Amino acid sequence: MNRSEADLEYRGDSSWNSGMENRYSGVRVFDSNEELLTGLAEYVTQISDASVKERGAFSLVLSGGNLPTLLRKLTKAPYLRTLEWSKWHLLWADENLVAKKHPDSNYRQAKEAFISKVPIPPAHVISVAHGVPGEQAAEDYEFRIRQLVRDRTVAASLSTDCPRFDLILLLLGTDGHVASLFPHHSALEVKSQWVAPVYDAPRESVTITLPVINSAANVAIVATGTGVAPALMSALGVTLPRGSHPAQLVSPTDGNLAWFSDAYAASLLSSDFRGI
Repeated sequence: MNRSEADLEYRGDSSWNSGMENRYSGVRVFDSNEELLTGLAEYVTQISDASVKERGAFSLVLSGGNLPTLLRKLTKAPYLRTLEWSKWHLLWADENLVAKKHPDSNYRQAKEAFISKVPIPPAHVISVAHGVPGEQAAEDYEFRIRQLVRDRTVAASLSTDCPRFDLILLLLGTDGHVASLFPHHSALEVKSQWVAPVYDAPRESVTITLPVINSAANVAIVATGTGVAPALMSALGVTLPRGSHPAQLVSPTDGNLAWFSDAYAASLLSSDFRGI
């Protein structure tokens, strides 16, 4: 069978609990980078179209790294012509505490690879403040998100006091981190804040917190390259001690979780997951 995309629905025992069935479902492995880009473009388009139809707006939260470049299909036909860009609202899952034009700025990376190539209204691009201390940047960013919830641009979760973003796109790190939520970091336990500063980590940054991620309508975790193969295998394996693998803590309360992987990142997955 030709598996340009393997949609790997986990068919485990229905008695499993603790969100494991949710974590294992919806794993998609693509044999080529081109097919991964197309799969992501189609996925984002479907959620965008549904959100605009239902609420008149679409909120997308992006991670840094190479994730913006993985959305480059959206900057070309047919997506460039057909998506309702005026209804898009773009935010960040995390941002490094660097100058806005610094090479490590997630905003800069997204602007160069994606934002500058699509007609999203500038007022709809909600970035983290640059050049200010982490506490201030986190408070300012959370305030701006709260404004979006108050004016109903972003829906409110019915089961938590958090925003219900339409889609949060996360990149899997080699240590299992997502956004700026690193293994065994205190930010993993933040419950009352939507945005938290992260200091004692590989890099100083601000990040949306787990309650916000798990309140989203849709969350997708993207894994690319052989470097993250062990992390992906662990993420989809047995439950590890809390905090040791942040990606395992992503489990939307009333939403959907999807995994997108290239063949390199999926190289260590067992035949149960690879559909062999």
